[in-house]
Amino acid sequence: MIKILISILSFAFLIGQNKDMSVQDIIRAMDDNLNAKSRILTSKMVVHGRRSSRTIESKNWVIGIDLAFTEYLSPPREKGTKMLKLGDKLWTYSPQTDRVIQISGHMLRQSVMGSDMSYNDIMEDRPLVELYEATLDGSVEVDGRDHWIMLLEAKVKGLSYPKRRAWIDKEYLLPTKEELYAKSGKLLKTSTMDGIKKVKGRWFPSRFIYKDELKRNSKGTEWIIDEIEFDVEIPRSRFSKALLRK
Repeated sequence: MIKILISILSFAFLIGQNKDMSVQDIIRAMDDNLNAKSRILTSKMVVHGRRSSRTIESKNWVIGIDLAFTEYLSPPREKGTKMLKLGDKLWTYSPQTDRVIQISGHMLRQSVMGSDMSYNDIMEDRPLVELYEATLDGSVEVDGRDHWIMLLEAKVKGLSYPKRRAWIDKEYLLPTKEELYAKSGKLLKTSTMDGIKKVKGRWFPSRFIYKDELKRNSKGTEWIIDEIEFDVEIPRSRFSKALLRK
């Protein structure tokens, strides 16, 4: 009974602390939850079309914000497709054509595997605190949980989403819902996350849902994290263009 009371009091104290955080504290905590020194994850992307859905499984190796290698495992049509990110450069390999292509310029706006995610979404991995000026726009309850509403305006040029509106869970310190806008104020994309749980000392979602608001007949794309490991040793040799063809 005493242990239960201590847990309840500790939880209440934590929530109280979080509610008094500054906007900079909040955005840094979000970055800390979503980013890591390194991570290895297996996931599936479920692309919901107008008439049917398809599932694409992959494995990712990531170091910081500059190095990422993705290998698609299924279905057979996509198996062996790979992506490599080195800093601000991105390459893809397709076993169907046996070609390595660098994705750049307008190609970065294209859909990844027919999903609601673009190559730009993959590339823009820098901490939010480096990219946006943030202000709080009040509090609201969502599904019985307290959230801040945060407005983000780009402070660097060239971002895919110069304006964002996020609903930040006050306990998890994660954006459980976001609206992503063009500079003009036009809504481009929405995203949500759920299945949030503690992973190696951080809150992290097990599912993201993206919806391209400009894409006709789209019913959204789910990105489901099956397994994830944070702060693990990954050899630098993993991030080599030579591995794209192997």
